[in-house]
Amino acid sequence: MSTHDENAPRAGFAAMEEGTAEDWGVIASQFGPFAKKLPERVLDHLRLLDGDFGGFPIDRLQHSLQTATRAHRDGRDEEYVVMALLHDIGDTLGSYNHPDIAAAILKPFISEENHWIVANHGIFQGYYFFHLIGADRDMREQFRDHPYFGACEEFCAKYDQAAFSADYKSEPLSFFEPMVRRVLSAPRRSIYADADRAAE
Repeated sequence: MSTHDENAPRAGFAAMEEGTAEDWGVIASQFGPFAKKLPERVLDHLRLLDGDFGGFPIDRLQHSLQTATRAHRDGRDEEYVVMALLHDIGDTLGSYNHPDIAAAILKPFISEENHWIVANHGIFQGYYFFHLIGADRDMREQFRDHPYFGACEEFCAKYDQAAFSADYKSEPLSFFEPMVRRVLSAPRRSIYADADRAAE
């Protein structure tokens, strides 16, 4: 069921080249409120991983919670913990490129280093199993000279590949929800960030 107001003002153009400042004022006035609900949409999508095992010992939501919990208990900052929580959110829509989905969602809100980690964790995670499925476990070596190689290697070693224990007591999603809302409410890198601020 749609929550959009069909009676809200709308731009009058049929092609963008016909748009006026008034049209774009209407659009900008609705962008801000819509963008502010991004954390809720992301959390709703994360919940789709609940009960999705895909053959793993625990479902994908529990893996995400466990990864984030391990990072939190290790003293990582809030941004890193949110990155850990959302690193596999692309599993539902990006079966062949899930890191790209998470990286695209998080890019406006996290540091360059954390973005690089989430964008490349799939290849680095492969170190632990690619050789068992006929692939090259050392695929990550193509990035050996990258300044964030060690950070991504550490994320996978300490948090991601270790987060499949059915006995580990993770924090519930509700524990992380305020963190997600805080991190996803402050875009740093976005061509639309100025429009968002202007609409406030």
